[in-house]
Amino acid sequence: MARMHTRRRGSSGSDNPAADEPPEWSDVDAEDIEARVVELAEQGHDPSVIGLKLRDEGVKGTPVPNVKRATGKKVTEILEEHDADNDLPEDLRNLMARAIRLREHMEDNQQDAQNKRALQNTESKIRRLVDYYRGDELDEEFSYTYDAAVDLLDEE
Repeated sequence: MARMHTRRRGSSGSDNPAADEPPEWSDVDAEDIEARVVELAEQGHDPSVIGLKLRDEGVKGTPVPNVKRATGKKVTEILEEHDADNDLPEDLRNLMARAIRLREHMEDNQQDAQNKRALQNTESKIRRLVDYYRGDELDEEFSYTYDAAVDLLDEE
């Protein structure tokens, strides 16, 4: 994955296994997995954390290496079906939280040029993501401002 705001080359990630179905040792029922996904979401976990918990803790003690392979649906699709999803996509919410932290830091440390640049880069990524999600996940009129981000994250 190429880094957006640096001159470095991207780093390669791991590939998913070639098999289409879950391994024999992970024979958890799809309905049990969906119920556990909804339960974890109600506890306040994000989709990425839910996937990690299913991989590490599993359902009834049996690990689930890949939710999509086991159920045929992504974690976010399962959450949408059960109306347990968040208003904001996870990546956008995380970037907004980072921008808020950086802005608060900048209020105390105006001379911190590195973090000023980090804030500019983060807000640039947010605006790009808002353009991507506008119409689907977000309202057509939504535009990013610091105050809007604070209000949105306080609601959740």
